Amino acid sequence: MTQYLLTVPSQIQATVNLPASKSISNRALIIHALAQGARGADDALALPSNLSDCDDTQVIVRALRQMPDVIDIKAAGTAMRFMTALLSVMPGHVHTLTGTERMKHRPIGILVDALRSLGASISYVGEEGFPPLRIEGNTLEGGRLEIPGNVSSQYISALLMIGPVLEKGLELRLTGSVISRPYIDLTLYTMNCFGAKAEWADIDTIRVAPQPYEARSYLIENDWSSASYWYELLALTADPESEIRLTGLMDGSRQGDSSVRYIFSLLGIKTVFETTEEGVPTTVTLKKNRTMLPRLDYNFVNSPDLAQTFVVCCAMMNIPFHFTGLQTLKIKETDRIVALKKEMRKLGFVLIDINGRELVWNGERCEAESEPAIDTYDDHRMALAFAPAAAKIPGLRINNPGVVSKSYPSFWADLEKVGVKIVSNDVDESNDDNENDDNTENS
Repeated sequence: MTQYLLTVPSQIQATVNLPASKSISNRALIIHALAQGARGADDALALPSNLSDCDDTQVIVRALRQMPDVIDIKAAGTAMRFMTALLSVMPGHVHTLTGTERMKHRPIGILVDALRSLGASISYVGEEGFPPLRIEGNTLEGGRLEIPGNVSSQYISALLMIGPVLEKGLELRLTGSVISRPYIDLTLYTMNCFGAKAEWADIDTIRVAPQPYEARSYLIENDWSSASYWYELLALTADPESEIRLTGLMDGSRQGDSSVRYIFSLLGIKTVFETTEEGVPTTVTLKKNRTMLPRLDYNFVNSPDLAQTFVVCCAMMNIPFHFTGLQTLKIKETDRIVALKKEMRKLGFVLIDINGRELVWNGERCEAESEPAIDTYDDHRMALAFAPAAAKIPGLRINNPGVVSKSYPSFWADLEKVGVKIVSNDVDESNDDNENDDNTENS
């Protein structure tokens, strides 16, 4: 097993070229494919500009270009949901969609049932309700459909994106509470950029007209989720004159995780845009301010991917917190609630979870390990969120650091460019107590 040992400099003055948004890249690819029609291996697909180079995006690129009988999307949950919908509306195509062993235990039944109700031909190859899937593409009529609003927004986005190619379009009613609404809005915005007519018709209803997409050039902005780790690093850096500049971000971004700038303003990080012209990527400068925040209470229902960042950051800043809206964390790459509790204890912090939906740190401490090594559970955001903690814990170790390739392949190289010293070691896994039962799916 590879392990990185991290040492952060006392002062940081650096510019970081952020990766492109994975969320936008994956949506743009699916929509672009629907606009262009199916492409074979010998018919290259003209891709949107500034595509993410992360694993989750590249599996979609390969699938669209090669269209093999068996499409392996590996650990990419977004790709599994989006490709399931896309393949359902590709007449004449029959594919098996599969992934890693972990992916085969991530539920997809709600999406499959919804697509079947629209006429899709999908069957389970293995366990009912889980991948792999056998999908026979055909022309779907569309119409009215209901789906719970408190499930993964990726299910909702997958259905919305195929709406324009359905014969009757799609009227999608979301029942109950709606989580991750900004991700749904991002999907609608991207669809409309490609000529679709898709909008909220009511507080719980979205209408998509049967109006085909138009093939267009499209520039993808850089990733606010990736920006969050640099905000965290600056917040944990002691020197008040430190600054970090981040490229390719937009003011007024539709990315849900752009809310990171507002939350970090509470933790003493000021965000300055070089230009605020709408739709124009620019450089953002992060500067340190003093913060006297005694406690942070926040509902992450619209930005759950930021939760790990703020759990680590607030604890390292000795700021008690109560975070809600975390119900989807248990069905991500790992059970992130369990993983956070276990790894934070290594650093001396005792977290309390409430019904797997909330995390609380009330200031309770325990004895920290003398040389803590953070297990990453095949979860990119565990590595990304814990790495900045090295600013407070010199020599912090990160196990299996390669998991960052899922969303931010250049993260470690970028850390070295800003002056973080990284020493790579090979470690005997026989002494690793990261048991499999901490990394199982909670369906």
